[in-house]
Amino acid sequence: MELNRMIDHTILKADATKDDVMKIINEAKEYHFYSVCINPTWVSLAAQELKGEPVAVCTVIGFPLGANTSEVKAYEAAHAIENGAEEVDMVINIGELKAGNNEKVQQDIEAVVAAAKDQALVKVIIETALLTREEKIKACELAKAAGADFVKTSTGFSTGGATVDDVKLMRETVGPEMGVKASGGIHNTKEAMAMIEAGATRLGASSGVAIMNGLSGSGY
Repeated sequence: MELNRMIDHTILKADATKDDVMKIINEAKEYHFYSVCINPTWVSLAAQELKGEPVAVCTVIGFPLGANTSEVKAYEAAHAIENGAEEVDMVINIGELKAGNNEKVQQDIEAVVAAAKDQALVKVIIETALLTREEKIKACELAKAAGADFVKTSTGFSTGGATVDDVKLMRETVGPEMGVKASGGIHNTKEAMAMIEAGATRLGASSGVAIMNGLSGSGY
């Protein structure tokens, strides 16, 4: 296992400047992280800076509330892919899920999957902190049925982030083939490894450098 190749090195803060984003991009180059995860406004910059590098460009769609219309999410995804995004992390319509409108939730995901047209990998953020156990299971089932590539725990902007129990539940629900991304509140090597042991195949973290620097002497 190469831990660096499981990390989406992330900066999604509203006040992130170009200098802040460039710092993340340069760290991703240095550590060979799997991707940088940045807001859509920075996709073109990241694609330009990472051309020829073994680092993908990941962005977020319908972020962070998931309450955009499906048409807007699909356009946002298509536009981001045009600009160089290779992965898109979309937020589900959380309100519709909690209301039991499962068909609408699945159609919302399908709209982004269709917009990606096999040009980009689609991860579905279910925002676990806002869901019951049954809702987490249903969200994962709907993401899988919609043809998404990953389910992802959190935006990092709600009331909580990834937990080991949630990652285990998501892995059990989607099975061994689909990706599971743990995101939100992963600060160090110990926390990162706990998520991987629970079934995560990708980690979203702004602390990628700290996670890697913590490998030395950690026993991993």
